[in-house]
Amino acid sequence: MQDKVVVITGAGSGLGRESALLFAAEGARVVVTDLIADRAEKVAGEVSEAGGQAVWRQADVRVEADMQAAVALATDTWGRLDVMFANAGIAEIGFGTVAFEDLTLENWNAVQATNLTGVFLAAKAAAPVMKAQGSGNIVVTSSASSYAAYPHFISYTASKHGVNGLVKVLAFELGRFGIRVNALCPTHGMSANLAMAPDAPVLGKSYEELQPWDKANAAMRPPVLRDNANVALFLASDESGYMSGVCLPATDGATLSRVAIIFPEDLGGSGLGTGVTS
Repeated sequence: MQDKVVVITGAGSGLGRESALLFAAEGARVVVTDLIADRAEKVAGEVSEAGGQAVWRQADVRVEADMQAAVALATDTWGRLDVMFANAGIAEIGFGTVAFEDLTLENWNAVQATNLTGVFLAAKAAAPVMKAQGSGNIVVTSSASSYAAYPHFISYTASKHGVNGLVKVLAFELGRFGIRVNALCPTHGMSANLAMAPDAPVLGKSYEELQPWDKANAAMRPPVLRDNANVALFLASDESGYMSGVCLPATDGATLSRVAIIFPEDLGGSGLGTGVTS
C-alpha cells in the first residue's frame, strides 16, 4: 500500500476507522470521509499522530457532489486515486424489531440510499479518474447477509444482495480499464456503533467484544474490527492483483459452513458417535 491514495467512506468509526489506521500504517495516503465531520477530523488526526498521511472531509454517500468532492480532494492533494473503499453503511431501521408489513417506504429507501446507492455514487465518482490513470481498485463493504438473510433485517439484506450484484457487474464494466472491483462480506467482528446513532461516541469495538462470547455461535476467539480490516487491506493491496468481481466471506468463523438444523451439540451433547446423517 506504500504511497497509494485511498478514499474511505464511513471512516469516522468502526471498520472504516480501523481500515484508515491500518492502511496508513502500511504506507497509504488516506482521505477520511464521514457523515459526521468531527469524526472524520478526529480519525485523520489519529492517522497523523501515528506518523501517517491523511486529510479529511465531511461527505454523505447519498449525495453525488459529496462523492465527487472526496475524489477531488484525493487528486488535488496527491495527484491520483488508487483505491476507493466504499465502506459506509447503516443498519436496518429499528434494528430488526419492525415486522415486514410495518416497514415504511421511507425507512426502506433510507437503507437503500446509503448501502446501495452510496456504493454506486462512490464508484461512479472514482471511475473517471481511474480510467484516466489506466488503473484503480474499488473495494466495497458488503455483508454475510448478501449470502443468507439476517432475520428481520429486510431492507438491509436486500441492500447487501444488491451490493454484491453491483460489484460483479462493475468488475466486468470497468475491468477493461484496469480497474478491479471486489467486496468483503463480514459476518462477525463489525462495529457495535452500527446499532447506534451516527453521532454516538465511537466505541472502537466489535459486537462480540462487548458481550459474553459463546463459542457455539462461531469458531475460535471473539472477532475484532481488525479482522475485517485485514481483509479490506488484502483486497485494496496489490496482493489481490488478479481478483475482481469477488464477494469474499470475511470473519464468518465457520458460521456459513453449517446449516441451521439442530444437532446434538446444540442441545449440550458432543455430537460424536450419534449416528446423525444427512
